[in-house]
Amino acid sequence: MSGVDARQLWLRFEPYHDVTYFTPESRAATDALGCKGGWMGYFGMRAAPLGAASPELVTAVFYNFAPRMVSRALPDAWAVASPAEFLRVRLEGVDGALRRLLGEVGTAEIAEAAGLARAAAEAAPLGGRPLAAANRALPWPSEPHLALWHACTILREARGDGHVAALVAHGIGPCHALALYAREHSLDPAYMRTARGWTVEEWEEVSDLPGDLAAVERATDEAALAPWKALGAGPTERFVELMTPLALRIASANEAMRVNPMALDPVRELAVPGWNT
Repeated sequence: MSGVDARQLWLRFEPYHDVTYFTPESRAATDALGCKGGWMGYFGMRAAPLGAASPELVTAVFYNFAPRMVSRALPDAWAVASPAEFLRVRLEGVDGALRRLLGEVGTAEIAEAAGLARAAAEAAPLGGRPLAAANRALPWPSEPHLALWHACTILREARGDGHVAALVAHGIGPCHALALYAREHSLDPAYMRTARGWTVEEWEEVSDLPGDLAAVERATDEAALAPWKALGAGPTERFVELMTPLALRIASANEAMRVNPMALDPVRELAVPGWNT
């Protein structure tokens, strides 16, 4: 598409989606449910659209987490609260986090961005994309800032599902993918390994294996452009314009964005003169 690429779009909607899990409001919401630690809350909230999913299913669709890390949270999370309850507190945490990070959420710009993002999300192909499909089956929130979050979540999970498909097609397993990504982006291997629950031995088994990560990223980006091609160049460029200050404001205020396994740095990559004036 003219003037907009898939990574630039991702950099706009990923920070808006990430308040789902990595904010004090999110942690407080799942703690109030009775979750034992932040990771139980994370797996419960992210997997909840799938229903009371087994650890095997969640490991498969999340892909880069070690099975043992998932099984420490699931199925125990479903004894703490039902998937419906996790979805309820997920939305409550998102609402609180966005109101704190953005201040005013009832703006015309957020409403316009929500409309554009919803059109793109509803155009996203769902074949082979279980997390995107499960989230799109949920009711749309009525408030524009939450509808925008819901659309960003669908688009984010659709991109992630496509990334998993590309990794599988290129023969790159979960731990191997993390090792390649750490090497490509100069991320601390110990941090990446620990963040996804792999042992030193498992990491060392794959750390020197070859893999064409660039080809995976190209395939991921191409698949992720489908909803934006359906939306059209003009509306997509307008979405980018509307989301840039939102993504920057969230990323600059959200401490969880400082270091992350995705090598996501919107403050550096999207900063434009006068964005916060």
